[in-house]
Amino acid sequence: MHPSDPQRRAAQTLAAIIDSAVDGIVVIDARGLIESFNPAAERLFGYQESEVIGRNVTMLMPSPYREEHDGYLARYLSTGEARIIGIGREVQGRRRDGTVFPVHLSVGEMSIEGERKFTGILHDLSARVALEARLRASEARWRAVIDSAVDGIIVIDARGRIEAFIPAAERLFGYQESEVVGRNVTLLMPSPYREEHDAYLARYLDTGSAKVIGIGREVAALRRDGTAFPVHLAVGEMVLGGERKFTGILHDLTARVHMEERLREQAALVRLGEMAAVIAHEVKNPLAGIRGAVQVIATRLAPESRDAAVAGEIVARIDTLNGLIQDLLLFARPPQPKPAPIALRPLVATTAELLSTDPALAGVDVEIEGSAPPVVADPELLKIVFQNLLVNSAHAMRGRGRIRVVVASSDSTCSVAVIDQGPGIPPEIREKIFTPFFTTKSHGTGLGLPTAKRLVEAHQGALTIECPPGGGTTVTVQLPLADAAASALEVGPVLEPV
Repeated sequence: MHPSDPQRRAAQTLAAIIDSAVDGIVVIDARGLIESFNPAAERLFGYQESEVIGRNVTMLMPSPYREEHDGYLARYLSTGEARIIGIGREVQGRRRDGTVFPVHLSVGEMSIEGERKFTGILHDLSARVALEARLRASEARWRAVIDSAVDGIIVIDARGRIEAFIPAAERLFGYQESEVVGRNVTLLMPSPYREEHDAYLARYLDTGSAKVIGIGREVAALRRDGTAFPVHLAVGEMVLGGERKFTGILHDLTARVHMEERLREQAALVRLGEMAAVIAHEVKNPLAGIRGAVQVIATRLAPESRDAAVAGEIVARIDTLNGLIQDLLLFARPPQPKPAPIALRPLVATTAELLSTDPALAGVDVEIEGSAPPVVADPELLKIVFQNLLVNSAHAMRGRGRIRVVVASSDSTCSVAVIDQGPGIPPEIREKIFTPFFTTKSHGTGLGLPTAKRLVEAHQGALTIECPPGGGTTVTVQLPLADAAASALEVGPVLEPV
């Protein structure tokens, strides 16, 4: 009996659908043997239908699917427990050339003339997986770029709430991302920016009037510990999923601002030094003439007379003024060290001995301990440095007590710490002690420490001051150690002060 024309047409239509399908269609029997393999499956796996018909479908699977399939099929037929049938999931297929590729497999069950059959529809996921891999790689690259950025990057929404806070921002502000996400960005602003920001953002969203967005400017930011610091803030706008977002890039300007302050200070010191030099030179010669004239007059007066005493007082005052002029000239002249390898401990000892001749400092004991390799320095300039430090310490102790001088070294530097037992320096004064002409003494120029600092820095060194809580002051001079070989070739033997 021949099938009717409608049945024949239906069969032809069904065959045409299967043959023209984009996805692979594979039909297997209850033993897992392939019964049908459409053209899309041929393209997908690289086999012709004639090569697979009657063979176990596991030939299209890599391990471990290959070894598990027959047991899984038998278990399903025995228990009805399905892992893919009627559900579908992502698995791997194996081409004729042995390459493995991802597919989405959905399996349906049917019964034909009492026999159970299974139809697998396989959709090639290679393109999608490759795209996802590229997207992940691209995301990883951008994440690496962002995570390694030096400048802080912060993303906020239209209400000012933080959505992203990269590692550089964590380092900049001292917060972890988890601590700030969802909070208002004003958390990172000092006054008056904190109070103004929400209104500014609302005004921008309403009117489009921008003060920072798309422009950038220097503002102040606030760290977790409450300290404010200068940043350059550049803000960009974007739309993601129909929502407006704002990205802020913050560059820390602390180092630049400090450098600008130092340059201004140095320029002021240069101008001050030039002025001091002019004054000193203009006064020095006339002052020497006045002193000589007074001394001549004094020789004509009776030694026991009151006029002779007055003349002697005038000479003493002139000598004091001359000392100030010498200090001015020393401060005004740019330091020009004449370097030579020199041992610091003997140099400090020699300076301390010179001070012992001052009656006002006779009650001060100077104890020197430790040692260090030679440094390359100008011994005469360093004598001035240590003389200033020792005199300051002696005055702090009112001419009585003990000064410890500790000489030490590290891999690349030598340090000399001058430690007194005085009352220390109040914090409000400590900030001004390197300011020229600032002094707390009834007699003094205020040039001792500024001059000492300039001379030490001219040797590529540093001078620091610490005041421990228990009292006293420690002034430390750090100088680079001499390179023995270079020193022997370029600046001669080590000098011992005499």
